[in-house]
Amino acid sequence: MAEIMEGYADLHTHTRASDGTGTPSDNVRQAAAAGLSAVAITDHDTVAGLEEAFEAGRAAGITVVPGVEISSSEDGKDIHVLGYYMDIADPLFLSRLEELRNVREGRNERMLERLRELGYAITLEEVLERRGPVEQKDSTVGRPHIAQVLVDKGYAESQQDAFNRLIGENGAAYISPKRISPETAIAWIHEAGGAAVLAHPGLYGNDALVERLAGGRLDGIEADHSDHSPEEAAKYRELARRHGLVATAGSDYHGERGGQVFHGPLGGRRVEAAVLPLLRQRAESRARHRHQY
Repeated sequence: MAEIMEGYADLHTHTRASDGTGTPSDNVRQAAAAGLSAVAITDHDTVAGLEEAFEAGRAAGITVVPGVEISSSEDGKDIHVLGYYMDIADPLFLSRLEELRNVREGRNERMLERLRELGYAITLEEVLERRGPVEQKDSTVGRPHIAQVLVDKGYAESQQDAFNRLIGENGAAYISPKRISPETAIAWIHEAGGAAVLAHPGLYGNDALVERLAGGRLDGIEADHSDHSPEEAAKYRELARRHGLVATAGSDYHGERGGQVFHGPLGGRRVEAAVLPLLRQRAESRARHRHQY
């Protein structure tokens, strides 16, 4: 008999294992407070926070969906692919995530060098200090950590200002490293026995890319996201329906910095938890055929 899930889920949240501000346990507790029955932990290029989240989920009576957000790129633009229900102990998958984290670390170092060239005195040590201690091995440092140091040192009025002027895609210090393609990210998730979902398609400004990936080996589309308008959410739900994909939703919650929540409050975007068995079924199908890639 197929698994039945009731209630709602937020399928896109970040913790201190990447560039969120809270622990995995914090996210689980917030999910419970928001009335959710399930929450996914989808840190950037790492699954380091999942064991803590699983334990917290058992204590809180919340289903924790194992997830990850893989960094890829096309034509110099970051494209993110969410993975769900992978084998998070798979050695090949873990080594591939480590490769991605190494690329991220190199990007951070080059970005900090460029900031210093532009007259912004900021070091990696300051960024690591601002991030604070992390409990998980294999955690990552992201641009929000750099942005917060820029704010703390008076170089930017807010994190959004730091991204707009300096480290966002149109910023003076932005670095776009060579990353894997979206298709490779999807294949890596499938080879680890997981389901692959394109994150926040409305942020790419490239629906031709979205259509191409949807017509390929994707399993789902994140239709409802904190940065999508209602019209965009409806458009991507229809796109998912047309391609036979699972339409998901996620807040992309990164925590709170300076009184501002990024990208939206946990549970602010949610989908019926009935989609979880659909994602799990797709993941199980990928797991059965994982050696055919």
